Amino acid sequence: MIRRIDLRGLLARGEAPDYRALVPRAPQDVESALAVVRPICNDVRDRGVAALRDYAARFDGVQLTDLRVPAAALDEALTALDPRVRAALTESIRRVRRVHEDQRPADHTTAVVAGGSVTQRWVPVSRVGLYVPGGLAVYPSSVVMNVVPAQVAGVGSLAVASPPQRDHGGIPHPTVLAACALLGVDEVYAAGGAQAVAMFAYGARDDDGSVVCEPVDLVTGPGNLYVAAAKRLLKGRIGIDAEAGPTEITVLADDTADPAHVAADLVSQAEHDPLAASVLVTDSEPLADAVLRELETQVAATKHVDRIRTALAGEQSGIVLVDDLEQGLAVVDAYAAEHLEVQTRDARAVAMRVRNAGAVFVGPYAPVSLGDYSAGSNHVLPTGGCACHSSGLSVQTFLRGIHVVDYVRTALADVAAQVVTLADAEDLPAHGTAVRVRFPDRAPR
Repeated sequence: MIRRIDLRGLLARGEAPDYRALVPRAPQDVESALAVVRPICNDVRDRGVAALRDYAARFDGVQLTDLRVPAAALDEALTALDPRVRAALTESIRRVRRVHEDQRPADHTTAVVAGGSVTQRWVPVSRVGLYVPGGLAVYPSSVVMNVVPAQVAGVGSLAVASPPQRDHGGIPHPTVLAACALLGVDEVYAAGGAQAVAMFAYGARDDDGSVVCEPVDLVTGPGNLYVAAAKRLLKGRIGIDAEAGPTEITVLADDTADPAHVAADLVSQAEHDPLAASVLVTDSEPLADAVLRELETQVAATKHVDRIRTALAGEQSGIVLVDDLEQGLAVVDAYAAEHLEVQTRDARAVAMRVRNAGAVFVGPYAPVSLGDYSAGSNHVLPTGGCACHSSGLSVQTFLRGIHVVDYVRTALADVAAQVVTLADAEDLPAHGTAVRVRFPDRAPR
């Protein structure tokens, strides 16, 4: 079902283990996928909508009529939405908006000297493309997690792309469309994979030359290997949030954890994808044994048995045995999981010591599933160990910091000599001249 990795005794033997190399992780060879996505992206750049139609037929089995989803389809999807799903999405939106509104930084002016100031402005990007994956599951929650922070940031132009669905008349899944409508997003495209990222990067024209999709400044949202590769390829032409890989959960647990809770949370992430990673780190071998028994029972009773078994049995998943909580913390910090649950004594205190994780879930009543939908946090998070240097999606993702430098003549005069000195020290005399020329009547102090 799931392998064990025993790290106990390494430190006592004087070893200096590389935990990141020892703990399991799914392979994600984005570099090799570049060769696949490069011709696709170039084709979309050159042929626009015609290329997108061809790829919809090739990859999605859809004869695309409208690249942009008609407004009527959005309205119909919202009208037909199950009232319980609508109520759940509405509550999710409310909570996510509440959390993200507190993230919006205020502009700030620092008076450096009399007559000289620097203002930090936070300016939203003008236009963003938000990608919502399709595939093995339906992700209206990803609409919420992408759109809400962009709206709170003040982005003026939002476009969503999601793969066309053969079972739904060649448009994205109706629940995805309903979530867009609920959030007031009316620019939605039936495009998936690398070709959707290319559409956002280059824009898309129809055969008659008319613009169907304007290019964007920033692309966000999770996707498969080819979406990640397209983001890497086109980064620079567009900004990106991250190169998302397969989803992952790590549970740091001691003997106080409930094995049924731990097993259920491992299963919940394995349900996403056969490459999903589910990792338990514990200093309790009895807990590990009990979790394994629970996995056997719970997996057999769940819907997506084959997918889950594949994920749990894969090289990316495992039960990691450690000597104690200190070693456990070192392991999870090295792993830098997308989702980290802490189910230990004094769970909050332990959680506050974690340095590397996309999001941390504290105690037995904060499962990752809560964060996926209704905690108020964002579920678009760094994967593949990137949490050691990157953050999840937030309002700041959609903002740019701009310094506004405002100095009067006397304030420049006070520091002019130092500027000239530093310019000469760097052998950039024209930099100094640019200051001297402003004081032709006297030498600057």
